This record gives sequence, C-alpha cells and structure tokens, in this order.
Amino acid sequence: MSIYQLPEINFKRLRAPKSNELLLGKKVSFPPLFLILVFLIGLIGGFSSSYIFYLKLKQEIVSAGVPMMQSEKLIEKEYVPQTTQEQKVIDVVKENSPSVVSVVITEEVPVYTNEDPFGGLFLDPFFTQRKQIGTEKQEVGAGTGFIVSEDGLIMTNKHVASDDKAEYTVVMADGKKYLAKILAKDPVQDLAILKIEGTEKFKPLKLGSTDDIQIGQSVIAIGNALGEFENTVSVGVISGLGRTVVASGSTIGTETLEDIIQTDAAINRGNSGGPLLNLKGEVIGINTAVAASGQSIGFAISIDKAKKDIEQVKSLGKISYPFIGVRYVLVDEKIAKDNNLSVDYGAMVIKGINSEPAVTPGSPAEKAEIKEGDVILEIGGEKITKDNSLSKIISKYDPKQAVDLKIIRNGAEIMKTLVLGEWKQ
Repeated sequence: MSIYQLPEINFKRLRAPKSNELLLGKKVSFPPLFLILVFLIGLIGGFSSSYIFYLKLKQEIVSAGVPMMQSEKLIEKEYVPQTTQEQKVIDVVKENSPSVVSVVITEEVPVYTNEDPFGGLFLDPFFTQRKQIGTEKQEVGAGTGFIVSEDGLIMTNKHVASDDKAEYTVVMADGKKYLAKILAKDPVQDLAILKIEGTEKFKPLKLGSTDDIQIGQSVIAIGNALGEFENTVSVGVISGLGRTVVASGSTIGTETLEDIIQTDAAINRGNSGGPLLNLKGEVIGINTAVAASGQSIGFAISIDKAKKDIEQVKSLGKISYPFIGVRYVLVDEKIAKDNNLSVDYGAMVIKGINSEPAVTPGSPAEKAEIKEGDVILEIGGEKITKDNSLSKIISKYDPKQAVDLKIIRNGAEIMKTLVLGEWKQ
C-alpha cells in the first residue's frame, strides 16, 4: 500500500522578510503616520455602521413577533428547531401519563391449612392433609388501561378483563383508586371496555388514526410493567404494519390477531391494554402481545378498531359484531391445487377440525344457501385474500347490513345477498 507524502518545502524561502531587507528591488519602510490614522478611522467607522445595521435588523425581527432566541438564529442564516425529539417525548409523557391507569384484578381464592388426621402423632409431612378453611381476596393479576371518555370509560385488553367474577380496581398515576366494572368485551378483537364507578370527571386521551402511520415512525408505550412498575415509559419505532400473529395466554386461550402493528418499544407483562402513542400525543394502538422467542418484538391493535367499539358502547351499551356463520380456510396456491380450484384466493367453506358443520345452523349463511365447498371470492365488491381476510372485511360492517357475496360453486360464479347477523359471545 502506497503512503502519500507531502512535498518537501524549503522553509528558508517562506520566511517573511525583515523591514530592512529588500523586496522586489525596493527597501521596505513604514508608511507615514497620517495614513495609519486614516486607516484606523475608516476601520472604526465601518464597524460602527455594521453594528448599527445589526441592531436595527434585530429590532425589526423581534417586533415582528419572532422570539429573541430564534432571531439570533435567523441572523446566522440557520434555523435550529427549538423542540427536539427528546423534548417531544417528555411532553407527551407528562401530558398523557395521568390518563393511563393500572388495572388490578382481585378474586376470592381458597385458603388452605395442613392438618394431621392423627392429631399430631406424626410429624412427617407425608401424613398431613390440605384442608380449605375459607377464602380471602387476593390480587391475581394486573394490566394497563387508558381513559377514553370524561365519564370514566377505560379501554384495555380482553385478556386483562377476562374474568367476569373478579373485582377490578383502577389505580391512577397519582395513586387514587377507583372500583370499575366490565362494560363490554369485543367478541373478536382482544379489546374490552371498563367503566369507573361514580360520577367523577376524567381527562381522556386523544385518539389518533392508523391511516397515515409509517414504518420507522417514533412511538411511545406507557404501561404497568410486570404489574409492579406503574406508568413505565418505553420508546421505539413502528417496526411493521398489517401483521397477523397467533397469540396465546392463560386466560383466553389462543386467538388470531389480524392487521396489527409491530413495534420495538419495550412491552412487558402488565403493559397489556396500555396505549401506544405517536409524538403528537395521540393513541394509535393498544399494546396486546409480545413475541416470547424474540427481543423487542411487540404488537398493538389498531386504534381504528377500538374507536368503533367505543362508539358502540356509548350508543348501544355493548359491542356489536357482524356474523356470517361459516367456517373457512383462506385459499392459496396449495389449497387451490389440492382442491382443483380455478382460483387461488378467497375463503373456502369447510368443516371444523372436529367435524363441526361448515355452515352454522340458523346462521345468515344458511339462510343465504351457502354450502360446504363454496369459495367466497368477494364481499361487497372487496376481494378476499391472505392479507384481507373474510373476518377483516366484515368487521367494517354492522349487524343487519345486507352485503353481496361473489361465490364460486362447482367452477361457476354465482352471486348471493346476505344479511349479516350479530355475533353472540
């Protein structure tokens, strides 16, 4: 490898000449005194006029309403934002934390004692028996929620509010506690709404939209981490959109979550039901699950789905979800080939894994004469695909709405009109 060297320099030739040395054939001498005075007067005058211009320009900028600090930066011809991303996070947390709550679940649990049936004759534990002597209230779980209305509606996860017999206590950021009751559960999404008992007014969070969120966008998660560290804050980005994952838990079993947000903001046990906020301070998601085998892979349900639930609870007092009444599998190239189908998309109506009927008796699908083996291609003109499933499409409708279905049956396309029913939990 070559090493580039600087050219050698004859330093003697760069030495400045002394005043009594010859330069270009003439002897260097000092200028007359009056020329020096003229030069100094001109220098002072130029500096003074420049400074007066600076002060006048600065006064005009300030009088126009620009703060002094910003006017300094404008004069330097470079604008430096006065609010950094760090400050935005601090502001969002400070503004919204009071509306994020911890949800504490308590139940009556059995209390046991060990009893020796031989009256204490044997000290060996082998001879002792457990005997229930009563029950007592104990904390059995904790999650997170956030206020969505002035009268105390709390949005959280369904797996947080899964037990109808449990007692729910809402703990505010300032330590105040309120009893709450389950008002409604979403039959499909992992969402539930609680209501704080009483007539006190609360400050709801601002609800945003997921229409314009982007991968890489900064987000903030607030929640009751591990059920112990209330209002824990974590910051990250949107890592993915439109994800479909299968989530499992001890309280609600296994469920498929569609069209959800992936984030690398730290989400821990206890964060369930907490808000995922953008830097405007708007809720764009509800934290619901993490990848157990990964790191910094968390998932949140779109706020757009939650907003529909909130509106229905306010107007109907419940969450109403449309229902067709079919079991199906989404068609792909393999299923199309195995079943000799002429299409590689849609929802194929099939029996359940335990031979449950493909079409639920008495359902809207049965009334519309949909049969096992039919492939539903479109609902309301919207194509059914892997990324746009049947359940995702019908979630946009309300019960009792009529929808048109395009179906393939025995290779022929047919149209059916179906009136959606209401999902019964």
